[in-house]
Amino acid sequence: MIDKLNKPVADDAAEVKRRGRRGTGSVTLRDVAKLAGVAPITASRALNSPSAVSPLVLERVQDAVRRTGYVPNMLAGGLASSKSRLVAAVVPTIAGPVFQESVHSLTEALAEHGYQLMLGQSGYQNSREDALLDAIIGRRPDGVVLTGIMRSADGRRRLLASGIPVVETWDLTATPIDMLVGFSHENIGIAVAEYLHERGCRRVASINGNDDRAVRRHNAFAQAALRLGMAAPGAAGIPSHVVQAPTTLASGREGLSRLLEHSPDIDAVFCSSDMLALGVLTEAQARGIPVPRQLAVCGFGDLGFARDLHPALTTVRIDGTAIGQLAARFIMDRAEGRSVDQPIRDIGFSIVRRDSA
Repeated sequence: MIDKLNKPVADDAAEVKRRGRRGTGSVTLRDVAKLAGVAPITASRALNSPSAVSPLVLERVQDAVRRTGYVPNMLAGGLASSKSRLVAAVVPTIAGPVFQESVHSLTEALAEHGYQLMLGQSGYQNSREDALLDAIIGRRPDGVVLTGIMRSADGRRRLLASGIPVVETWDLTATPIDMLVGFSHENIGIAVAEYLHERGCRRVASINGNDDRAVRRHNAFAQAALRLGMAAPGAAGIPSHVVQAPTTLASGREGLSRLLEHSPDIDAVFCSSDMLALGVLTEAQARGIPVPRQLAVCGFGDLGFARDLHPALTTVRIDGTAIGQLAARFIMDRAEGRSVDQPIRDIGFSIVRRDSA
């Protein structure tokens, strides 16, 4: 490509780099704009909001960036515009696959509008949550997306005082910090109990992680099961086994073994994750227990492998894509000065009926 002075663009890029070394040591946005043949404001728009410029202009600016090795100074840009173009998300763990769909859709929706995602891991016991929030707030992102409801009073106060837009996800409360996209874990427990009752199960059990949301699903499931007469006569509750979160296939196998030691007559197991359910199916197969004829199994999460198991796994489906997209839209609307209609959204859930139950 030749510029209007009939000098090769490659030569211009080399000159920009040499000038940077002689001066401040870095290539500037003005250098990129000159090389691309556009105004600095247009180059900035192409880098921060790609959809706001034409494909031709975007290609020219990106080509200039590649040729010069330019890296935007996000701190300087944030100070100038009061925007960091950065959104922070906090998840309990990056090892568990259940949140991956939400994180992926959140990342894609933000990137489409020139925002980047910073991911933090709090742990299931929230032991690192307050320290992590301090680090996040200190960097003044344009928004914070939390997995679950903020339980820490100190963390809640910090977020409220910061004025940063916050979206809590994967849970439901009438008193969110700011905005919320989630569903009721209690309603899930009740719905699964009623579903298994309709399928003829009368001695149900549960295996659940020790995190707050899984415990609440179990408690609602157990109460509904008692109400429906799905416990042994005279029993104060249903058989259950608690495992460490994040849950694994191995803990699912161990959980079923423990349940059968004390309650060999159980005919259904509700697991707080599909990984636990996979462990239950594996242990049942190893013991020669037919599923679902003798033991029905239900998971939570509808992970990618659930439909491909034999038998295919009945599970609870959460629309993680909708969670990520709505959270991104809420953050961007607030960051750009737009009001958010219905800042509390219950996206619900569905029971995916497959062969295991």
